[in-house]
Amino acid sequence: MATPAATGSATGAPQAGCEGGTESDFNGDGLRDVAVGDPEATVDGESNAGLVRVFFGGGKGVAEISQELTNDRAAPEANDGYGHAIATYDADQDGCSDLVVGVPYEDVTKDGAALPDAGAIYIVHGSPSGFSADSAVETYTQKSLASWVSTEAGDLFGYALAAGETDAGEPFLTVGVPGEAVGALDDAGCIHYVLGSTSATADQDDPGVPGVAEANDRFGASLAATPDYFAAGSPGEALGNESFAGSVAVFGQEVDGRTPVAMTGVSEDHPALTSGTAEGQDRFGTALSMLPYRPEGAASETDALLAVGTPGEDVGTVADAGAVTVIRIQPSAAVTEKGLVDRFSPGVEGDPVVGDFFGHSVALANTAPGAVGSSSTVKLAVGVPHQEVGPAEMAGAVHVMPGLGDPGQGDRVLTRGDGLLPGAAGARERTGWGLHADAGSLYVGIPYSRGDEAPHGVVYGLPWEAVAAGSGSVATYRPGAGGAPDEGAAFGWVIR
Repeated sequence: MATPAATGSATGAPQAGCEGGTESDFNGDGLRDVAVGDPEATVDGESNAGLVRVFFGGGKGVAEISQELTNDRAAPEANDGYGHAIATYDADQDGCSDLVVGVPYEDVTKDGAALPDAGAIYIVHGSPSGFSADSAVETYTQKSLASWVSTEAGDLFGYALAAGETDAGEPFLTVGVPGEAVGALDDAGCIHYVLGSTSATADQDDPGVPGVAEANDRFGASLAATPDYFAAGSPGEALGNESFAGSVAVFGQEVDGRTPVAMTGVSEDHPALTSGTAEGQDRFGTALSMLPYRPEGAASETDALLAVGTPGEDVGTVADAGAVTVIRIQPSAAVTEKGLVDRFSPGVEGDPVVGDFFGHSVALANTAPGAVGSSSTVKLAVGVPHQEVGPAEMAGAVHVMPGLGDPGQGDRVLTRGDGLLPGAAGARERTGWGLHADAGSLYVGIPYSRGDEAPHGVVYGLPWEAVAAGSGSVATYRPGAGGAPDEGAAFGWVIR
C-alpha cells in the first residue's frame, strides 16, 4: 500500500437528505444504523483481510465495507485485520455519519520497502444512499495524518479508535498506536488526535502527558471519549516493579500546539482509587468506556464517568478473575472512585474463576441522557468472554448492573440460552467479546458463534427494558440475514 493522501472531502455543510442528530446514521434518515467489524473475514480470497458490515435502520439493507471499495487506496491482503477497530462520527459535518475503520496490521510501503503491521485507517463517508462501491474514502497512515511523525513497522496505527463531536460542535477523532516506538523504547505507544482540521499527537514523554514512556506500555491500546473528554489506556504500564499493571490518561477536547491537553492520569495506585492496588499483569486500562455525566445539583453533563476494565486482576487468590472500576472525572481534573466491581462484590452473581477475564470489555450507557445520573439510569455492561457456561468452556457471558451505586442491586448475567440471548452456549464462542451500548439498547457480540443459527458470529441488540425483564424482543444481526452474505469468521468482534 502506497502512502496515501486524503481522497474524501470535508464539506462542512449539511447534505440534502442527511438529517443528522442520530448516532451511527450513515444514510441520514434519522434511524440508528449498526456497524459490526469482522477483522478475520476472508475477502477476495485473502484470509483475515477483514471487513465491516453495516445494517441500516428500518430494514433498509446491509452494506459491506472492505478494501474492495473503488476509492480505497489499498487492496485486501491476508492478515490486514480491517475492522479490528471502528468508530463513527460526522467527519465532514454534512449530516450523515461517517465510518472510521482501523486496520492495524496493514503493511505500508515506504521508499519501496514494505513496513509490516504499520497500520492505516479509512474514513468511509456516508450519504443519503448509505454506502456503495463508489463511496468516498479518506485513507491515512501516521505520516499522512501528522507530517512530523514517521510511519514504521509494527506501529499498529488504528488498533483503537474513538470519535465524536465536542460540545462546541467540532468533530474529533483519536487513533491509538500502541506499537509506536518512542526513541529506543519499543511498544511504548502514542495517540493521534484530530480536532476539526487540527492534527496533534501525544506520547508519555510529551510535556504534561501523564506517565513516562517505557517499553511495552502500549499507550493507546484502548480509547474512549465524550464531547468534553477522552481517555487513552496503557495496559502495559509498569508501576514500580509491577510490570503490565496498567494506567489511563485523561485529556480535554483541546490542543496546545501539536499536543492534546492532558488533564490527569489514573492507575490503581491513584490516591482516589481506594479499592484496588496496582499489581503486575493486572492490565488496568485494557478496556475503556466513557459517558457524559450530570452530577446532582449540576445544570448539565459537565463531568464524565469512565469505566476501566482490568481483566488480569487477581480477586483474592483467584488469578486473572478480573475487575472493573468506575471513575468520575470533573472539569477540574479531580478524580473520584464511584465503585469497583468483581465477583466478590456483594450481590454480584457468580464466583471469581481463574482466567475468566471479567472486564475484557466494558460499556456504559445512560437511559436518560441529559438527566442527573443515578443507579436507575446509568448502566454498566461487563464482558466475561472466557466464562464457562455449563460444560462449554469459554462460552462467555455479560454482566449488566447499575453503573452507579450498589452493583449488586439488579445485577444480571446474560448467557446464550438464558431466555434473552438466543441459541445455546457453545464452547469458545466468547459471548461479550464485543460490547456497545447507547440510551436505547445493549449490543452483545459473539464473534465465534458456530451454531447452526449463527455459524459465522452474531450480534444481539437488547433493549434495556428487555434486559431488565429478562425477556422481550431482541434484534439479531448476522451474516446471512437482512441481505448480508452468509459468510464470515469473527462477526461481532467490535460494534458501533
